[in-house]
Amino acid sequence: MPEHHPIELSPPDIAPYRHGNTGIEYVHAFDSGTPGPAVMLQALTHGNEFCGALALDYLLRERIVPRRGKLTLAFANVAAYARFDFDDPDRSRYIDEDYNRVWADEVLLGPRDSAELRRARELRPFVDAADWLLDLHSMHEPCRPIMVCAKSERSVALARRIGTPADLLLDTGHPAGLRMIERGAFGDPRGSRTAVLIECGQHWERGAADVAIDTALRFLAVTGAVEQSWAKPRLRLAPPSRQRLIRVTEPVVAKTMGFRFAAQFRGLEIVRNKGTVVAQDGDAVWRTPYDDCVLVMPSLRQLRPGTTMVRLGRYVD
Repeated sequence: MPEHHPIELSPPDIAPYRHGNTGIEYVHAFDSGTPGPAVMLQALTHGNEFCGALALDYLLRERIVPRRGKLTLAFANVAAYARFDFDDPDRSRYIDEDYNRVWADEVLLGPRDSAELRRARELRPFVDAADWLLDLHSMHEPCRPIMVCAKSERSVALARRIGTPADLLLDTGHPAGLRMIERGAFGDPRGSRTAVLIECGQHWERGAADVAIDTALRFLAVTGAVEQSWAKPRLRLAPPSRQRLIRVTEPVVAKTMGFRFAAQFRGLEIVRNKGTVVAQDGDAVWRTPYDDCVLVMPSLRQLRPGTTMVRLGRYVD
């Protein structure tokens, strides 16, 4: 495995956005003055995933104003991003712990402390106020984009309205903790508040920025935050001819640092035969539980016990 993939994108200078208008650093909120939904976009959930920061930078430079309701743009784990190093880019993923595993009330409102928890506590009021939320991410390995809908059929419906990317994901969550898009009302099947997470491609590939900007524009138009006539001329990518849904049935979680894959997987491979060995970790062996098993985001780059290394699923439409 190479030390890291090529870095084709330049991390944006977000220092001009430090002092927003909310009292919280790197959070900008805009009120149209007209009744409507609260819409939120978040970037830099992980400090080494900066295609989303490029998307927010683009929107702010375009002087975006919501046509109705409220719009919040948040750069999240800015402390981790501040230590981004071209020679060791994975080091800036987080400071103390994964910011996207701390969103359960028992964690956020509990006694534990970390850099990521302090930042999540600052952003919690904005997240809890959002009717629609898009979390902008990227992936460790080269892979076509994926829209993560957590466990919510509502999120699948939103992703279909957005119209991109081609691959949508209903999964089982992460054993290590609750993600932001699963928090509170977002995960309530009886509610209406809806969140999705876009994995825009490999962290630093040039195309990931285009995916992030394009998805953000489509999301803003679909939620009514901006007019279609404002978003459409700014789109960069054609939508896929069809979208397909992957339903995850189980995560494969590392038990030891000896975890290894049976082959060099990149992501969204379809393993044709049930019983094919996918990975091994000491005496534990993971095999595909059915024919045509899809491997979702396999990677060893963040290997540690308790971490999800790959998710196993199947196309259901």
